[in-house]
Amino acid sequence: MDPKEYTSKYLDLSIAALKELPLDAVSSLIQLLDEARRSGRTIFLCGNGGSAGTASHFANDLGKGASCGTNRSRFRVMSLVDNIPWMTALANDLDYSEIFVEQLKSFAQPGDVLIAISGSGNSPNVLKAVRWANSSGLTTVGLTGLPGGELVRLAQHPIQVNSNHMGRIEDGHFLIQHLVGYFFMEQ
Repeated sequence: MDPKEYTSKYLDLSIAALKELPLDAVSSLIQLLDEARRSGRTIFLCGNGGSAGTASHFANDLGKGASCGTNRSRFRVMSLVDNIPWMTALANDLDYSEIFVEQLKSFAQPGDVLIAISGSGNSPNVLKAVRWANSSGLTTVGLTGLPGGELVRLAQHPIQVNSNHMGRIEDGHFLIQHLVGYFFMEQ
């Protein structure tokens, strides 16, 4: 396939997946995060690979973009993927599946929110964090794709991108974080 044909087809398939984003679920996420902000609750984010990048970007958009220069209360937000020394110590000394849950154990309180991002929905470290969060009184949100893996069943608020192609799933997750972040930045 020639590059122009490939990119055109990829774009068409991505647009189709993005048009099918569950906007009711995204609207509910906005309301959930607004309540967390108003209540002084902390929002935690986690994911691996591209999902780690989305988690960091989402935390940045809420923590800086939607908080600085406003008269509203600020978002208390923390990306669990950004403390590399702590993560690598946990992975090395315990197990990679512990890198998010151990951080949550140090910081999370009942009523806080965990946004777990996993394209497959089967990342062991993400699932372990969601299980702990569910049993510890946190509200859990799972961003995933199709079929959604275990995350779609574990998360109290699952949001699925209607695709089984990792690139299109990540495109959807990135758009969701911008829909949410810019809702608060442009109000």
